[in-house]
Amino acid sequence: MKTLTGLVSALALTVGLSTSAAAETTMGIVVKIGGIPWFNAMEDGIERRAEELGVSAEMIGPVSADPALQVQAIEDLIAKGVDVIGVVPNDEAALEPVLKKARDAGIVVISHEGPGLENVDWNFELASAEGFGEAHAKLLSEKTPEGGKYAVYVGSLTVPLHNAWADAAIAWMEENRPDIEIVGDRYGVAENVDDSRSTALDLIAANPDLKGFLAFGSQGPIGAGRAVEERRKVGEIQVMGPFSPGQGRKMIHSGVLTGGYMWNPAQAGEVFVTLGDMLAEGTTLEAGMDIPGLGVIEPDVENRDIITDNLLEINESTVDELAEKGL
Repeated sequence: MKTLTGLVSALALTVGLSTSAAAETTMGIVVKIGGIPWFNAMEDGIERRAEELGVSAEMIGPVSADPALQVQAIEDLIAKGVDVIGVVPNDEAALEPVLKKARDAGIVVISHEGPGLENVDWNFELASAEGFGEAHAKLLSEKTPEGGKYAVYVGSLTVPLHNAWADAAIAWMEENRPDIEIVGDRYGVAENVDDSRSTALDLIAANPDLKGFLAFGSQGPIGAGRAVEERRKVGEIQVMGPFSPGQGRKMIHSGVLTGGYMWNPAQAGEVFVTLGDMLAEGTTLEAGMDIPGLGVIEPDVENRDIITDNLLEINESTVDELAEKGL
């Protein structure tokens, strides 16, 4: 009996070790806000790639774009003991302490749209901030040959990448189109359709020579477009920026939205999972590596940034195809 007990114990220990060794990588990805098309598409990418790789990954979308809600979500993930935390930050400074706590606990931290974050293993972008901002500025310039005024939206005044895009766009406009004057500085409303709409209505009323909106944040073009349509200014006021093609396709075809540029948020979701799994397994990212979703990378090791060029143009010719891909 003693021998049998010993065998059972040994077997149990062996099974336990085997189960532990085969434990799947776990990760949680905290985005800016849940329930909007952009991050719904990102969640699809996360789930699809997690199934392909055999890892456990969930997306957490707060009910509002409140940095405190992102901090709490990350605290919860630390308490759960996940292997990887991903984040699309609303406020870099607000997240630094909790991200440091995560890394101190041995958790891999990856960000997207967070090029200024310090407490991350890597940040990745599917477009350079300068190139993205300038592309939209050039589109605005092309569509407003007569000059006038324009307004700039960002998700909030603390969203790092949105403000970097706005900086690049404004700088390009100042240098190349000084005849198109910015109204105010920028408005932090572009993650909320209603706020974007009401702000646009006020700006249209106060500025008879308003000619365009550069809206960096996926709900900004939609809200501004609705205001332009309500005021019967379609064709007179140009609205452009990144948005979900599925959400904005009718507005593109009716001329309410001029167009814009984007990357595939589903692709970004896949990259979160791919990088998270690689880093959790101890892979060192090096120049020349070909990573699914990113392509061949040239990582900035000092700043822990990976920036690739994966821009998609949204216009009347492309919007239906992009929408049909679930974007």
